[in-house]
Order: sequence, then structure tokens, then C-alpha cells
Amino acid sequence: MNNEVPSMVESKGARAVPEELTQTPPDLTPAPEPVVEAAATVPAPVISVPSLDDSSLYIHRELSQLQFNIRVLEQALDESYPLLERLKFLLIFSSNLDEFFEIRVAGLKKQITFARELAGADGLQPHQALARISELVHFEVDRQYAILNDVLLPEMEKHQIRFIRRRYWTPKLKSWVRRYFRDEIAPIITPIGLDPTHPFPLLVNKSLNFIVELEGVDAFGRDSGLAIIPAPRLLPRVIRVPEEVGGTGANHVFLSSMIHAHADDLFQGMKVKGCYQFRLTRNADLALDSEDVDDLARALRGELFSRRYGDAVRLEVADTCPKHLSDYLLKQFNLSESELYQVNGPVNLTRLFSITGLDSHPELQYVPFTPAIPKILQNADNIFSVISKQDVLLMHPFESFTPVVDLLRQAAKDPHVLAVRQTLYRSGANSEIVDALVDAARNGKEVTAVIELRARFDEESNLQMASRLQAAGAVVIYGVVGFKTHAKMMLILRREQGDIVRYAHLGTGNYHAGNARLYTDYSMLTSDAALTEDVGKLFSQLIGMGKTLRMKKLLHAPFTLKKGMLDMIARETQFALDGKPAHIIAKFNSLTDAKVIKALYKASQSGVRIDLVVRGMCCLRPGIPGVSHNIHVRSIIGRFLEHTRVFYFLNGGEEQIYLSSADWMERNLDKRVETCFPVEGKKLLLRVKKELESYLTDNTHAWALQPDGRYVRSTPTGNQNSRNAQATLLERLSNPVLNVR
Repeated sequence: MNNEVPSMVESKGARAVPEELTQTPPDLTPAPEPVVEAAATVPAPVISVPSLDDSSLYIHRELSQLQFNIRVLEQALDESYPLLERLKFLLIFSSNLDEFFEIRVAGLKKQITFARELAGADGLQPHQALARISELVHFEVDRQYAILNDVLLPEMEKHQIRFIRRRYWTPKLKSWVRRYFRDEIAPIITPIGLDPTHPFPLLVNKSLNFIVELEGVDAFGRDSGLAIIPAPRLLPRVIRVPEEVGGTGANHVFLSSMIHAHADDLFQGMKVKGCYQFRLTRNADLALDSEDVDDLARALRGELFSRRYGDAVRLEVADTCPKHLSDYLLKQFNLSESELYQVNGPVNLTRLFSITGLDSHPELQYVPFTPAIPKILQNADNIFSVISKQDVLLMHPFESFTPVVDLLRQAAKDPHVLAVRQTLYRSGANSEIVDALVDAARNGKEVTAVIELRARFDEESNLQMASRLQAAGAVVIYGVVGFKTHAKMMLILRREQGDIVRYAHLGTGNYHAGNARLYTDYSMLTSDAALTEDVGKLFSQLIGMGKTLRMKKLLHAPFTLKKGMLDMIARETQFALDGKPAHIIAKFNSLTDAKVIKALYKASQSGVRIDLVVRGMCCLRPGIPGVSHNIHVRSIIGRFLEHTRVFYFLNGGEEQIYLSSADWMERNLDKRVETCFPVEGKKLLLRVKKELESYLTDNTHAWALQPDGRYVRSTPTGNQNSRNAQATLLERLSNPVLNVR
């Protein structure tokens, strides 16, 4: 997910980065790390204040995204994590970087190709951004492989987890590899010789391939000297060696090593002068204009195939590959030298995920935990009766996602339930949620599913889900043309004593039980009459057609959510101008919307204290004298992926808290269907506020954003005790005893 660059052992504090990689505003002094619990508004210094349109006040979004990935990689050096979990962070960096190139870099290149370069509020042109991205990513990828080779693999070897390189193969291992190659690999590999009748093959996005340099003439007199070996995706990239062959412990051999060792066997009578692995990353963003198609599902099925063969955006090669071969590959893919990444190890590190959950080494992994079920729901035969009396708030993964699934299961079987309506963004075709919806439809309930087919990289799964629900008799809607349906909501209509009563679930995350064990998210189960009526109105807008319906409590994008947030920020600004205490706390994934950033700058200038917990992209610069001196930004990176969206406003003492499916990004606020709902009742307000405070006081896994775009890791100071927000919440909310230090 991300990485940084001091010495290999230095994992705390500011990172050394290449010069000119960050946009630095003129004459700025980085703010010291805030002490959140004692924070107060700071009087605006008497200085020359730049216009809020000044590009120096904004960070480029893609460079900010890279900084998040760098913070993730940094966790691989954190010895407080179990060893295999550190490896997992290093691999997540690779996975995140793949998507970054497939979508972000591809998008910037597309702007240049079509002469549509657009600069954001930061003023950086796409070609300038690409140059900075290239320099930073080259630096960090080199460091990633150094961490793997010099830190993690030696540590793993101490625990008898080994990746045996060819130079260390024993005669017994060589014999075993030869048999394995002959029986399992050679039969399904198809080497492709390159000559005028065999042009360079069209290679699949992110597939493992080898370029082979040959000497000699084949049976047909051909002597082109080059061949390509595509490695089929069904072949494992890491092969476990039997103990009787490799000795005690978990010993592995890379598929690439096996192919390198036996490439000669694939070209009988020819001499293999060299065999080098490479991997091509392509543009994977779907170019589907939903306004120009009659059937979105059918068009999407056709577009998914083309994703595998989009324009090239990155070439990774083994660092042993000679320059004339890497240049040849660059020419084939129409890439420049800056888009070549030479790596000291396997080019497809994400395939190492297969060994991060070794059953033989539980001590090198997180201690399992059991998400808690609130007492009020324990042994509850009828969830409806519980929700009818009070709202139920769940915080995943510390609290179980099971009550959400159980609510839907009960609805499927309950003879009093008339209808179920649900949005589905990422849930999986075979999830428990979909199982319950299928059961409900088969049991005669009116089931309507609003499925967002275009959830990136889940399109195929969502198409399968749609087909399955339709086969069960459910009505399937594909959302609204031009607006992704990103809202997380479920509505159940139940007849009680002659009246129809509404029950709803609203959440900040997806209806995916697996993600609910890995992501932090809130779920609200409610029967509040006004709020559930609003949910019903929003479903009506999605399913049918008509004017925007007035809501009582629910804020929803693209209509009222952005205005509502800006109004609440402006209200805090006015409180500060009137000399009253004013405070905003917001926790979410990304902040890129220029209008929201300007509103926060104005609030800071007016004296509003602003604490932001932004996991990923943040285009706002905190700590700028006269502009953002009252704004503190931190990012929490830990065992779980932070995903909650929470917005707190002091509101003159009448505190308000909202939970949302939306980040403060243009795409969420302007181009998606999103929900934002209030937390009501003193008990729940205090609970969420206390949970926010855990994140604001974290001094072990928090990274403070500096004015120049760098992130500095928090450490306990003075007599402070170590505080880890996720560990605190785990201890407070769940059943386990979990080793998260």
C-alpha cells in the first residue's frame, strides 16, 4: 500500500524522499505534531495570506494517494506487527500500486494522449504529475524489494520459512524440480517464437511472462533469436517443496525459478542464452459511456474483456534483464524509459499472499478474535422487536456484522414482512446477504435490489449477482445513468397490527461479510419513522422517476449532502466569528473536493478548531499560517483498513454527528448516490465521540500530515502512554484478547 525511504531500519519519524517530489508552498514552516487532547484554536498570525485559490495551498491528489501507499509499505518495517503480517503490508503495497497504475496513471496518460490536460486546484499538469510519480515510485519500489530481500526474507528464514534460490538447490531438490516441471508446468506452457509469421503476442494485463534469448536454427530454419513464454494464470507462482525433499520447515520455490532452470527443455535443439521475467500493467479503467448503451449489463460484459488488453502503462522486468531486451520490450509496448521498473526479485509479488496465512506458523500472524454481538441482540429471537425500541449501532470489525445478516434472514422468513429493498455495491454473488435476498424472493417477498454494476473490479461479480437475484424472482435495478449508487442501505416493510412499519439498515461500508472483518465501518439498525421514511423516498427515486423528494433527516448526494456539509462548516465558522467555541472533527477516506477544502480553510481562518482523520488522499495542506493553522490532519494505518466516515460538529454545544457512505471527494458528493445520516440519542452520540477521540489520541499508528505534503509518524512524548486506536477499540468492543500492540 505504501513505502518510504530513510535507512532500512528507520521506521519512525520523517522519511527521506527524493528532492522535488512534493509541492512545497512558499515560505512555510512545518507545524509541530499536535497534541490533540490539549488542542485549542490558534489566533491567526499577522502575515500576508495567500488567496484560497492559490495552487500552493493544494496537494496533487495522485501524489497524495502515493503517500498513502508509502505509509502502508512503512508498516512492513514495524516490528510491533507479527512477521507474516509485515509481509502482507509489503504485498498490499504492490496490490495498491497495481491499481494506481491501472487507473490513476492510465487516466493521466489518457489526458495527454487526447490533448485534454486538466490541472486541478494544485495547478499541476498531468505530464508534470507523471514525472513526479515516476521518480517517486522508482525510489519506493527499489526500497520495497530491499525490505523484502534484506529484512523480511532473512527474518522468515529464522522461522524456517524459506524461498530457495537456484544457486542453493541440492541435487535432490533439482531432481524434484525437474519432475515437477515436466509433469505440471511444461504440458500447459506455450512458448511463442518471434518471427514475421509469429508477431509479438497480445499479453494479458499483469500476467507473468518471460522473454527468452535464443541461439541456433530450429527445424524450419528460423533463427529470430527471441521467444516469449507466457505463464498461465492457473499455475501457482510459489510452490511448496515436500519436507522429504527440502528439509524441515516451510520451503518454497518460485515458479519463475523453475522456468528459468528448464527453459532449454522448451526449445529443443536451441541454446537459451538468457531467460528474463517481465510483467506488463495496462489501463484497466472501463471506457463505458452508460448514456450510449441500451442494456448496461450486456455492454459491461463486453467491456470487461477489453480491460485485459488496455493500453500499456508500466513494464516491470527482472533487474538482470539486458538493456537491449528491456528496450525491445519498451518499444513493443510503446512505453518510455521512465515507465520501466527493474526489480530485484519476482515481478509479481502479490502472488506471495498465498504464504501469509501458513497454518504451520500461527505465531507469526495476528491472534484471531471474535467480533462481539451487543448484549441487546444476544439471544434475541426477534430482531425487529429490539430495533423497534431503539437504534442499534455496530462498529465493525470489533462488533459483528452477523446482526445485519440475521435481520435480512429473519425478514426472508417472517410472514409479516412484505418487501425488502437493498443497494448492493460490493458484496459478492455468493454472499450471505445475497443468499438471504434470494430466500426472501422465493418466499414471496417483494425484493428489489439496486445493484451498482460499475463498482470497479467487482463488475463481473455484480453481473453474476444480478443474474442470480433475477433468477430467484427479485427485481434488479442498475441504479441511475451517470451516477454510481454507492449508498449502503436496506429497507424492510413489515405489517404490524394493521400498519406498515419500516425498518432500515444504513452503513458506511459494503454488504460484504469478509470486508466487515477487515474494514472499520459503522452499521445503524433503526426503525425511526422519519429516517426510514427518508430511506423509502430515496429508494423510490432510484427505482422510479420523479423530482427530488424532500427529506427530514437524511442527507443524500448528489442533491443535499454537499450543501449540507458546507452549511454545517459555515455554521461552525459563524460560531467562531461570534466568539463562541467551534469545533469540527471529520474522519473519512479521502479529501479532494476543492469547495470543501476552501470552506475548511475559511473556518480555520475564523478560529474553528478542525481535526481531520483522513486515511488516504488529502489535498488540503494543514498548518499554513493564516490559512490552515487551526487544522490538524492525521492518517491511521493499522491492522484494519480504516473506512468509517464520521462527521462531528460542536454546533454551539448542541453536538451533531453524522455517519456517511461518502468521502469528501467530488465523485462522492457530485457524481454518486450517497447517504449521510444522523446519530441521535445522548448515549450513541457519546459513544461515537469517544471512538473518534481514540483516533485523535493515537500516538503509535498515526501519521501527521505536514504543510509540505510529508507525513510524520506519531510517537509518545514525555510521560505519554502508548495509544493505539484500533487496539483500544478491539479491547473495548470485542470479545478477544488480541495482540495488536
